[in-house]
Amino acid sequence: MIPVLDLRPEIELMRKELDKAWDRVIDETRYIMGPDVEAFENEAAEWLGVKHAIGVNSGTDALVIALRAAGIGEGDEVITTPFTFFATAESIAITGAKPVFVDIEPEDMNINPDLIEAAITGNTKAIMPVHLYGKPAAMNRIMKIASENNLKVIEDCAQSFGAPYEATCSSCNQHCDDQSIKGKITGTIGDAGALSFFPSKNLGGFGDGGMVITNDDEIADQARMLRVHGARKKYYNEVMGYNSRLDTLQAALLRVKLGYIDQFNLARRAVAQRYREELGDTEGLKLPPVPDDGHVYHQYTVQLENANRD
Repeated sequence: MIPVLDLRPEIELMRKELDKAWDRVIDETRYIMGPDVEAFENEAAEWLGVKHAIGVNSGTDALVIALRAAGIGEGDEVITTPFTFFATAESIAITGAKPVFVDIEPEDMNINPDLIEAAITGNTKAIMPVHLYGKPAAMNRIMKIASENNLKVIEDCAQSFGAPYEATCSSCNQHCDDQSIKGKITGTIGDAGALSFFPSKNLGGFGDGGMVITNDDEIADQARMLRVHGARKKYYNEVMGYNSRLDTLQAALLRVKLGYIDQFNLARRAVAQRYREELGDTEGLKLPPVPDDGHVYHQYTVQLENANRD
């Protein structure tokens, strides 16, 4: 049996650097919001090409905090996909808002932008696309709809760290209205993005971890406040927040892995290409669509056309 994921080879590749980072944090004895957290935030922001990166303790908290920081709350509606991990809809409900489901494109399994406008009501305040399995959603069309309807866009990037949007969307006519977002990394296109560092992710930590990324100063300010019990200054709590700080140890280890993320994502693409070559003639097996520029293959997910799993 081939495991879904074996982390040991990449750990061995980075072993000396990981040990050094671990020892540094232990020696400094600053385990909460230590210097490695700020350093990782700065390095991640630079790598992603975004103004603000705020470390939190999980991808789920990143979604909740991003939504709240963007002003989403009680009585609002957020349009999203039903084909995703539970945390997507859960995070919306936690804020007091209502998740409104729009069906997916059968080709890439991301939210179908053609169905979004019909789901918009007077209570709709945001769209939360999910870049499922590492394939960017149709962000050009989603951003156009959001702009025309004054909606926020919060990107769920739990599975898409490092994926550039190359406008190769399902059913795309290649005539995008806005070429300025082409090449941008998922999470940096909308008002905010939520990242997960769960160990199995493309940039996986050694426990839970997450990050809110944004170019919006106000959203960043709110996110930083919400992650520490709603306080800008210690013991001066302004709103109900969370205990959601990224551990210093996680930040230190993730700094090491960030230096390898291009290599790891390229390796995933190479494996996907091999799957495509080896499985391409298999009857009844539907492979991820081509072209797939930007896909970082958190998972290589096939569909069975005759539903025969054997």
